[in-house]
Amino acid sequence: MLITAAYAQASSASSFGANEMLGNLVPVVAMIAIIYFVMWRPQQRRAKEQREMVQAARRGDVIVTTGGLIGKVTKSVDDNEVEFEVAPNVRVRLARSGIAEVRAKGEPVKDATPPAKSPPAKSPPSPPAKKDAPNP
Repeated sequence: MLITAAYAQASSASSFGANEMLGNLVPVVAMIAIIYFVMWRPQQRRAKEQREMVQAARRGDVIVTTGGLIGKVTKSVDDNEVEFEVAPNVRVRLARSGIAEVRAKGEPVKDATPPAKSPPAKSPPSPPAKKDAPNP
């Protein structure tokens, strides 16, 4: 009688354990899905946009290198290199992978903070004009 009771407990516990294991896997799968949609997918999209922007750099575009140099593209040497002008008559060859940003032609450098405008100076108020009182 004792042995049959033990087998009965073991068989019902094994089916319950499978459900419990499945219940433990659901949060892990949910976390992987959240990480994919929140972090990995947007990062891939930004990397693709960066690659397209760098490959679209043409003559006359103002570029910023990863080292911080700003110059104008003078020649596209091949698919992997460009030549850009840093200063008048100073040309540098650069691998396209070294381009951090491509700016439109003639776009000014963006300031991080615009200069503060001072409010116009106010003149002190003048005393009110006295009205002549009628003579009695």
